[in-house]
Amino acid sequence: MQKEYNLSQIDEVATAILAQSKHKIIAFHGEMGVGKTTLIKVLAKQLGVNELTNSPTFSIVNEYRTAKDILYHFDCYRIEDEVEAYDIGIEDYLYSDAWCFIEWPENIENLLPDEITEIHIEKINEQLRSIRLKN
Repeated sequence: MQKEYNLSQIDEVATAILAQSKHKIIAFHGEMGVGKTTLIKVLAKQLGVNELTNSPTFSIVNEYRTAKDILYHFDCYRIEDEVEAYDIGIEDYLYSDAWCFIEWPENIENLLPDEITEIHIEKINEQLRSIRLKN
């Protein structure tokens, strides 16, 4: 999937991601402020998360429950080496069969399973983004 979208289209983009993703581990690539967390909030809502979701910048991982599943939202921006990821038990999360949404996956790329979905978001202008999904 490759698409340009604006904020008013984010629900349909999230629906397409969930429909087209072959994996429950989704790595979100994009520069700071491009809208990764905003998109993840919509995805979480569509999966059935009823509580308020926010970025786990300081906690590194937030856990949310749906009626059927668990969702882990990672913000790996502050992770400086793989040892830090091991310290939070990253492998337990990644191999739990739960949804794992990972911002800044490049900071833990050697620890990620081969079978993941990658989302690349680019800013075209203040209102418009480009998104590319790769399974």
